[in-house]
Amino acid sequence: QVQVVESGGGTVQPGGSLRLSCAASGSMFSFYVMGWYRQAPGKQRELVARHIPDGSTNYGDSVKGRFTISRDNAKNTVYLQMNSLKFEDTAVYYCNAHIGSTGQGYWGQGTQVTVSS
Repeated sequence: QVQVVESGGGTVQPGGSLRLSCAASGSMFSFYVMGWYRQAPGKQRELVARHIPDGSTNYGDSVKGRFTISRDNAKNTVYLQMNSLKFEDTAVYYCNAHIGSTGQGYWGQGTQVTVSS
């Protein structure tokens, strides 16, 4: 069982920045595919960003150029730096740890991000 815990959400004005953190347990963290997803009220959960163990990343179209995912394997932590935030970025942000060898994925409890003036 992998424990996943997000932190760093909050309320920010449009154009502002936030950094989310996600800590995942396990000695094999460097092999996990770590992803950030979000779900706004009445909408489906969508991919925000994903970090592959080989160092490659991919992003949802709506956040490209504004959000950056990174990871620190020594701290078992992945980060999501969110810049130039927009009203439409308001959502609950979830972190996912996916273990390729088993096909299992583990979700955190989510952290609320609200963009409001």
